[in-house]
Amino acid sequence: MTQTFRKLGVAGLGAALAAGTLGAAEAQRPMQLEDLFDLSSVGSIAVQPGGDQVAYVRYEVRDVVEGEADGTPVSSLHVASGPNTSRLFIEDRSIGGLDWRDGERLTFTSSLEDGPTALFEIPANGGEARELFAHDTAIRAYAFAPDGDTLFFIAPDEGGEHEETLHDRGFRANIYEEDMTYSRVWRVDLSEDEAEAVVFELEGHASDLVVSPDGEHLAVALSATPLVDDLYMETRWSIMDAVSGEVGATFETPGKLGQGAFSPEGDYFAFMAGVDRADSVAQTVHVGNVSSGTFEILARDAEQHGVDLAWQNDNSLAVLVHTGLQSALVEYRRDGNETRRTVFSDFVARTMDRDPQSGRLALVADAPTHPGELFVSRRRDFERWTTSNDWLGEIAFGDQRGYSFETRDGVRVEGVLVTPRGEAPDGGWPLIMTVHGGPEAHDSNGWMTGYSRPGHIGAGKGFAVFYPNYRGSTGRGEAFIELDHQDGPGEEFNDLVDAIGALSEDGIVNADKAGITGGSYGGFASAWGATIASEHFAASVPFVALTDLISFFGTTEIPVEMVDVHFMEYPWQAWESYLDHSPIRHAQGSTTPTLILHGEADTRVDPSQSYALYRYLKMTGEAPVRLVTYPGEGHGNRNAAAQYDYGLRMMRWFEHYLQGEGGEPPAHELPYGELLGLDD
Repeated sequence: MTQTFRKLGVAGLGAALAAGTLGAAEAQRPMQLEDLFDLSSVGSIAVQPGGDQVAYVRYEVRDVVEGEADGTPVSSLHVASGPNTSRLFIEDRSIGGLDWRDGERLTFTSSLEDGPTALFEIPANGGEARELFAHDTAIRAYAFAPDGDTLFFIAPDEGGEHEETLHDRGFRANIYEEDMTYSRVWRVDLSEDEAEAVVFELEGHASDLVVSPDGEHLAVALSATPLVDDLYMETRWSIMDAVSGEVGATFETPGKLGQGAFSPEGDYFAFMAGVDRADSVAQTVHVGNVSSGTFEILARDAEQHGVDLAWQNDNSLAVLVHTGLQSALVEYRRDGNETRRTVFSDFVARTMDRDPQSGRLALVADAPTHPGELFVSRRRDFERWTTSNDWLGEIAFGDQRGYSFETRDGVRVEGVLVTPRGEAPDGGWPLIMTVHGGPEAHDSNGWMTGYSRPGHIGAGKGFAVFYPNYRGSTGRGEAFIELDHQDGPGEEFNDLVDAIGALSEDGIVNADKAGITGGSYGGFASAWGATIASEHFAASVPFVALTDLISFFGTTEIPVEMVDVHFMEYPWQAWESYLDHSPIRHAQGSTTPTLILHGEADTRVDPSQSYALYRYLKMTGEAPVRLVTYPGEGHGNRNAAAQYDYGLRMMRWFEHYLQGEGGEPPAHELPYGELLGLDD
């Protein structure tokens, strides 16, 4: 079927939204939490080789408010041929690994019923999708050789003998960090009638692969084991023969590793990686010699965070970077010289795909008034091709802009500020400080609203919402990242208190009505705000938070990563430091009402961290505390019902303590009968 979205005036609805030019009569209501469950966004993209089409996957949040079944977002496959014109190919199906087998066939991974993830294809002009190849276990990554028939893929090992029978009979013991499932690289010729896959005998666990343009080599990302710590810190790109499987060169980088791509002639391999062991993110472009395994680091000192890359020719790379609160497309020669920089002022680009034949470039980008959409260009004149949420024209968005300040020790910190429209009231708005996790992450001036991120929802309720990129954040280069090393939470969290002071001095917020929230490391900050810095925060909502650094080290799946890129010392080398930096150590006397939330299946930050904070605040604090846990949810809520519940509880807590009378906490029940129409 063909979906054509009608344009609004000359520029189209998308441009009107981005520019904020919709008439007041059409933008009459603030954004509500329930609106999040009517949102769609563009995810993965793939530009047609030599053609004019771009395939993309659209994700839709399940509308549990209106009675849809709970679950993770629903995906659908579309092919766009121009602005606001696209064809729906497949809907209501899990879709991953989107790619073109050639210019005429799209491939993707999906599963039928309860079977393992397999490879499917569908003609570019539409029709029925067919299963192209299925393996005994799930296909996790794949790539085709230039002939279009030779398929390389990564799949996990099969379970042991009698595993299913033993499981059904109750023998389900887990042997922690020993009973591991490795993933291997396989090759299969799909031109054969009864194609059988052959495994490459490689040492270690494979997590990604890239085929060279001539099909003679593979780049494979290998780690010693599938343990998360090894995946983070010990993965390396190796170059192997695509027929024999013999490994030639390995790029011996010191730490974190990201995506990679062969040069058009196949002599070089460009990839993202950390520049040293303490670099907390794979953010810098490396160009490696495929034959020797040597590599050069490009633009190491640039104050930016590389997020994606593509070769333009054998001597030129296009790199998508985030710098400060913006994004840009930077062109480098292979020797590292920058030749061009295109800064995007109207949107924040997150990912890109480039067709080497036509030079067409596609981006997934968002803006303050819309989540991820497809933008396409041939000569950097990017045009918006999708409008996934035309109903956003009804919303009276808050005012969103960048905001920077100087900390007590002279460091410039910036962030994104969302406020209600118009001038601040006398004394300022109440503040919800929303702290990102990581801390190896950053917030850009794009779409800032989600179930755990108040954004325009908070602004619509009369709050100022500030997203600080405190020291240790990405987006400003290696030196800024390392400002938090061996001092978390030290000066990095003092930045949050200094932000309150700056916003208050500027008349934007009421310093006596400051709340704090965040997840993971942002939850750490929120727990810190409820304890060590309790005098500065009138309410706190920590999510999947670190609260006891000693026990956190013993229960997390990333102990080496946390030490090597953040704490710099193991607990037994600095017991007192670990204790002093733990929020539970400072819970006594807390005057901050605290709502703690955690997924019960979290393996990154064990739920016991939240139980501990709750118990210490309950027994030694002087303010209300509540703990809410979510069965089946991990390090962040993935299912719509848990997201809705979270958002309701967070906003009610802040409204009660920052805008209301405070005192005793609101009822622990939520009025679901009314909210979901169950009482009708």
